[in-house]
Amino acid sequence: MTTLKYTTPILFFFFLSSRGIGQHKITIATIDAGKIPKEIKYSGNIKSGITWNDRLGENFAVTSETGEFESKAADNGGRDAALYAYHFIRSNNTIEQNWKLYDYVKDCPLDIEASFLTNTLHVTDLDNDGIGEIWVMYKLACTGDVSPSEMKIIRYEGKHKAAMRGESRVKISETEYDGGNYTFDKAFNDAPGYFREYAKKMWTKNISL
Repeated sequence: MTTLKYTTPILFFFFLSSRGIGQHKITIATIDAGKIPKEIKYSGNIKSGITWNDRLGENFAVTSETGEFESKAADNGGRDAALYAYHFIRSNNTIEQNWKLYDYVKDCPLDIEASFLTNTLHVTDLDNDGIGEIWVMYKLACTGDVSPSEMKIIRYEGKHKAAMRGESRVKISETEYDGGNYTFDKAFNDAPGYFREYAKKMWTKNISL
């Protein structure tokens, strides 16, 4: 069994006025790239990693990015960039992958980006069921000017995925802005409203980054 050395634990404890109660406490510890268990396989370069315990067991979530690289299919100098997120669970001393997220920009001849927003990988338990909800937020772009980037918030609970998709907000003149809109997918719209409220706050906090 791999022994991990964690940084100071981070406690996510969030009160939602719309519910009138607090969420279940989940204590999260960050993992340095060199301390990630060897059973955890990933592509790209590690952006962040966390671990916590809940009803599913001992959990690990990591995000990684490739950075930009030459597109094999392009003949015009296009480049690709990709990002990944993973969730693993340790059970009976065996670590198994629960889900994998993959997104990308391909064959871009302009400025390209596929990156997670800093400090947006985290875990909540807003429905108080003892199973953590994993959140990530990232942006994708292929632009040659000051334009909004594609932005997404993804929430997983177990293997169930929900997505919020839209654009970042950019200033195009002294008084004008572009972008900032978003939509929820069916999974988000079918879920309790406090999940959407939480996602909106997360979106607003990071919309101009």
